[in-house]
Amino acid sequence: MRVKKVPMRKCNGCGEMKPKKELVRVVKAPDIKDEEGNVISPGEISLDLVGKKPGRGAYVCNNIECLRAARKARRIERAFSCQIPSQVYDAMEEEMNRHER
Repeated sequence: MRVKKVPMRKCNGCGEMKPKKELVRVVKAPDIKDEEGNVISPGEISLDLVGKKPGRGAYVCNNIECLRAARKARRIERAFSCQIPSQVYDAMEEEMNRHER
């Protein structure tokens, strides 16, 4: 039998490589554009606890400290090439508190 390769991702908080299933995905939804390709509204940034939402993803460990480290160093903002308001980070921390394993 063939051994399945475990997909690994790097945490944006602590910088460790871990199996994808152990990490939480932060996703930026696609931008809404008009017919000419101009951005009408930027995509929403949120936690993807299931890993199935469409859009660009970045990963953090499933603990608040890694999310705070990524926030302090602006690593998620660099991954998405956009500014993230503090309300979005607060909402992500709140949601992570509710779903912490």
